[in-house]
Amino acid sequence: MTGASEVKPPYQDCTGLRQTVIDACLEMNATGINQGTSGNISVRAGDHMLITPSGVPYEKMTPADLVRMPLDGSASPEGQLKPSTEWPFHMAILQAKRAVNAVVHAHPVYCSALAMNRQTIPACHYMVAAFGGSDVPVADYALFGSRQLSENITRALHNRSACLMANHGAVATGESLPRALWRMTELETLAKGYATSLTLGKTHILTEDEMAAVIAAFADYGLKDSR
Repeated sequence: MTGASEVKPPYQDCTGLRQTVIDACLEMNATGINQGTSGNISVRAGDHMLITPSGVPYEKMTPADLVRMPLDGSASPEGQLKPSTEWPFHMAILQAKRAVNAVVHAHPVYCSALAMNRQTIPACHYMVAAFGGSDVPVADYALFGSRQLSENITRALHNRSACLMANHGAVATGESLPRALWRMTELETLAKGYATSLTLGKTHILTEDEMAAVIAAFADYGLKDSR
């Protein structure tokens, strides 16, 4: 019989989930979605979140390095690495959106370029609907890791599953980590296409009626549940 002292806290040893986060981090860098350790990923684990630690190279990260933090904002268990400096907005998103189970933040080049110009991505392509509406908004600028940034991002994500972050990067959410990572990849592809179109001439924007039809068609695509 296991003694009380041997009972481990819930999700303390969910190695499989922790490894999935590391694999997603490695994939982000391998595909060029992120560079170095500038991005970060969190996943919901019951009433906690697991988030990547601050400043640890992904190729050296181990499952035990991921930081477990209570979603009620109470103190984290001691003896862990320091969480990503962006943990406040990860927690704010998971608190505000119960259907979201994963948050991916990165600095993709084209998303970041549009964010530097504080340019919303309009209905330039029907895939904009994959993010919950007829545009991808830009969250107002605030210092990284600040409460104000958390508020700005959660506001921008109202009825959206992704947004750009002014003078910063992008964030994508999902009902699962693969879905959140897929959205980040799609967002960067969309941003690249839109930025390129701006250099070629006038970008033609789909009408409200055209986008309404696309959004309706996306209703069964497994995307609405993450809003």
